[in-house]
This record gives sequence, C-alpha cells and structure tokens, in this order.
Amino acid sequence: MANLGIPQNTISIIQKYDFHFQKKFGQNFLIDPHVLEKIIASAGIGREDFVLEIGPGIGTMTQYLCEHAGQVMAVEIDKNLIPILEETLQEYQNVSIVNQDILKMDLKEIAEKENDGKRIKVVANLPYYITTPIIMELFESRMPLESVTVMVQKEVADRMQAEPGTKEYGALSLAVQYYAEAEIVANVPPNSFLPRPKVGSAVIRLTCHKENPVQVKDERFLFRIIRASFNQRRKTLQNGLANDPSLSVSKEQVAEALESMGLSATIRGERLSLQEFAALSNLLK
Repeated sequence: MANLGIPQNTISIIQKYDFHFQKKFGQNFLIDPHVLEKIIASAGIGREDFVLEIGPGIGTMTQYLCEHAGQVMAVEIDKNLIPILEETLQEYQNVSIVNQDILKMDLKEIAEKENDGKRIKVVANLPYYITTPIIMELFESRMPLESVTVMVQKEVADRMQAEPGTKEYGALSLAVQYYAEAEIVANVPPNSFLPRPKVGSAVIRLTCHKENPVQVKDERFLFRIIRASFNQRRKTLQNGLANDPSLSVSKEQVAEALESMGLSATIRGERLSLQEFAALSNLLK
C-alpha cells in the first residue's frame, strides 16, 4: 500500500472514496512523513508494544505504527472511514480496526483482554475540540498506561506542561502532572495537515508515573479543589474555595490551612504547585 504520509497518496484515496471531512469530528489528516517518523520515535514504539491509536483517520499513522509495534488497535468514530482503513491497512496482520467512540469504551478491559493487563502505549492525532476529555479519560480509567504521545493544539500542549505562576498554568497542567511527566517533542505547522487547521500544533509525550508524585487522602477532593481554584482565576484562593458549593469549606478554614503551610492568605491558585495543592487538600480534608 502506498505511504499515506505523502500528500498525493492521501488526496488520491480521499478522491477514490469521495470522502468528505466532517467538522463535527475535527478531522485533519497528517501529510508530513518527517512528523510521522518523529511521533513513532518519540513514543519509543517497539515490537513488544501494544499500541492503542485514537482517531486513525485514513490510516496514515497507523501504517507507521504497524511497521514498528507488535500489535495495534485503531479506534475510529467515523463509520465512513472504516472501508478506507480496511483498504489502507489490508497488508498488515497486526492491526484491529474498531468503529467506536473512545469515550464510551471500557479502556481497562482493552488492556486486560488485548495485552494481558500489561502497560500499553497510546498514540493519537486528537481532534482539538475533545483533546482534554480524551486525555483525562485515559488517565482516570486506571488503564495501565506506559505513555501517551499525542498531537494536540500548540496552546493545549503549552498548558499541559506549564509551570506555576505562568498564564498557561491551570487545572489541566496539574492533572497532567499528577499522572505523567509532559514533554513537547515537536512543533507542527498547519501545512502538515489536510485540510490545514487555523492554528499550530504540537506533539507532546506524557510518560506515565509508576507511582503518583504526591500522596493524598482523597483524589477526587484534590481535583475539586484544583478546579475551584481556577474557576475564578482572578479571585484569591480563599474566596475561590469558600465560594464553591461542592467543597463546603469556609474562608477561615482555608486561611488556617494556608497559614500552617506558610502561604499568604491572599495567594491565588495559579501560584501553588501540585505538592502544595496536595498538602492543602489533605489539611482541608
């Protein structure tokens, strides 16, 4: 099968099937072999790996994955792409194509059934409108993950690896840090895609922690605190947390906890590190 990383091969298969891009699925197909090779190398894909690919499109990256991985499961939501995938991947014996919404699948079960419960690698060119829900679902599903290497909007990649005190830093930065170590491995211009998106993209690799970097009494409470801290970004942490009905903590309790941590009563959430949020959550719990 022709290499789909080459633009004219992508165009000819799209024309052959009279495929129309669907805005609701955020479809942008990668047409840059250098970027594809960079993704495979960054994800460290080898013959012993089971790879879950989310949103294979016409199978461009899937071809590269099949060349390097032991087994690939490609999950595609758009049923119009299934016949195309069956053609573009027909010569590979190590791939299964699943027509499903990844957010409705039992991810833990995939690892158990397909990979004997061993850690798997996720690779994806994610639709930008649904990047965060998919990444959070991967982490929160408790699926045994080794790494998640994804193409996302550049702005989202910056938020994932942002440090406290920066304007990009927020709830997503903290959630990603809690589960993984984030590293942007490539910036990708709009002309690497068909159709061209309006914004720049980046490939980010999230290497999952074997053990959480912080110990908390109640994980859900920690993330409620984090969300409440950034819901009203300009407010002090005291006001943000006291105003959130899901937390039921008073301004006094927050002030007391902050004081015992040696932090100012007027501090904002964007100044706190993951370790400080964990300590605050344990004190308030």
